[in-house]
Amino acid sequence: MTRIVAVTGVVPPHRYRQSELADTFATALRLPADSGRAVLDRVHTSAGVDTRHLALPLAQYAELSGFGRANDAYIAAALELGEQAVTGALAQCALTADAVDLVISTSVTGIAAPSLEARLAGRLGLRPDVRRIPVFGLGCAAGAAGVARLHDFLAGNPDGVGLLLSTELCSLTLQRSDGSAANLVAGALFGDGAGALLAVGSGHPGHASATGPTVLATRSRLYPGTEHQLGWDVVDTGFRIVLGAELPSLVRLHVAQEVEAFLAGHDLKPRDVTAWICHPGGPKVLDALADSLDLPYTALELSRRSLAAVGNLSSSSVLHILRDTLDLRPPPPGSYGLMLALGPGFASELVLLRW
Repeated sequence: MTRIVAVTGVVPPHRYRQSELADTFATALRLPADSGRAVLDRVHTSAGVDTRHLALPLAQYAELSGFGRANDAYIAAALELGEQAVTGALAQCALTADAVDLVISTSVTGIAAPSLEARLAGRLGLRPDVRRIPVFGLGCAAGAAGVARLHDFLAGNPDGVGLLLSTELCSLTLQRSDGSAANLVAGALFGDGAGALLAVGSGHPGHASATGPTVLATRSRLYPGTEHQLGWDVVDTGFRIVLGAELPSLVRLHVAQEVEAFLAGHDLKPRDVTAWICHPGGPKVLDALADSLDLPYTALELSRRSLAAVGNLSSSSVLHILRDTLDLRPPPPGSYGLMLALGPGFASELVLLRW
């Protein structure tokens, strides 16, 4: 079985209170001083976010006059954060960069060709023959999906080492002339950050000595007819958010049933899961998941805490929450964990873990 041997979560140094971001966003959108600002304030207050970290100092966002400049800023900041995340993960374990056989890099907030991991390979010390899979389009689900695909690779390469790098700079996608409800919600929820995870196969020498969880099983699921609920519209100014109001209802209708069926296939019920590593899509999504699975409030507390401290980091969030689980609430040996993330498709990704 695949064993996770290291995980890191990093954020840029530019940290702001939610109220500061609301003020700046209101000015950029030129919202009416009365009704428009009142709506924006309600959205920001109800988002469950206290602070966020941004790729750039707040004042510099006004200088990003088009998609090209925003994407240039994305590449520069993503390389810095990505290097920091991978270096931190390597420092946690007895692995060096040249031991990595496969690197999956995921991001949905910018475009890079060569991809980020290719640009970082020399700086990190990855081998010239390292296998690479850059991923775009899975959105918030890509952190969990990346763990699942590392598991697939290591099942066929039990002596191997896999690296997952997630780098999401959501602030650089914000549309400053879009006053839609979806853009207001995105402006209240999403933050910037990166994460890295290292895993080894069952035949690797580091498997037995590591204390991280093993991956038991994974499941990917598309929900037909829901493609319009989540994703990007690509416009002249970049990525415009598609964020359906029905997402919490879809979680209640589909995702809880999917989780229960997945666990039942391993003779488990939700109450048997000790650690819930759930992507914090927003307070309503977390509430829908907790209610439909009849989870105690503490089950998703680390997800809510991550949302409050750094916002929704898209695919990086589950890596931050797994790191927090290992640091703050390490599950006892033999207990189960479930990594869960939702993304465009509309789709879910599930990863069953055991400590």
